[in-house]
Amino acid sequence: MRIVAMVSQKGGVGKTTLGGHLAVEAERTGAGPVALVDTDPQGSLAAWWNTRSAETPIFVRGELANLGPQLAELERMGINLVIIDTPPAITDNIQTVVKIADIVVIPTRPSPHDLRAVGATVDLVETIGKPMVFVVNGATARARITGEAAVALSQHGTVAPVTIHQRVDFAVSMIDGRTVGELDAASNSAREIAELWNYVNTRISKGVREVAHV
Repeated sequence: MRIVAMVSQKGGVGKTTLGGHLAVEAERTGAGPVALVDTDPQGSLAAWWNTRSAETPIFVRGELANLGPQLAELERMGINLVIIDTPPAITDNIQTVVKIADIVVIPTRPSPHDLRAVGATVDLVETIGKPMVFVVNGATARARITGEAAVALSQHGTVAPVTIHQRVDFAVSMIDGRTVGELDAASNSAREIAELWNYVNTRISKGVREVAHV
């Protein structure tokens, strides 16, 4: 069972939206069964999932103090991929999530404030020694700061080659429990999510192969 952790010290960067979209895309492309685990007390992911008409991915209300047994049960059920949404904080509980992850995805909006806030998250992941990837999220098309953000983030680690742009369909999808791909499979937003999942999946698979050869 592979585990993706969505982590950021800063709130409002799109962890929940990206986590839900990646889970649905993974299920659609045959990487499932997929489980979404919400460890954020705000419950935004739970609220989105509860409005879904589709039965997949499955949803689990995560308890950080009991996360190990919960994940063991998901693996026993035959779940292949778990995506964990975390609260906007850097705590001992977040460390627990990072330690069990195969890869840590760090969404970051292209703004000076957001870029300054990534330091604590990077320090945590590097201390534990887990692979991580930044995702530039909520970008404005052709805005200079988008490229500048990618360059700045690359000084700290790998930046996904896919930028997720700010569009109304992302907000709409989170209201009615769908994803941008379920709203319009031919949209630019759907294409970006598909490309991002393909990249993350490749990174996970590469990591699994490297571990197998150690």
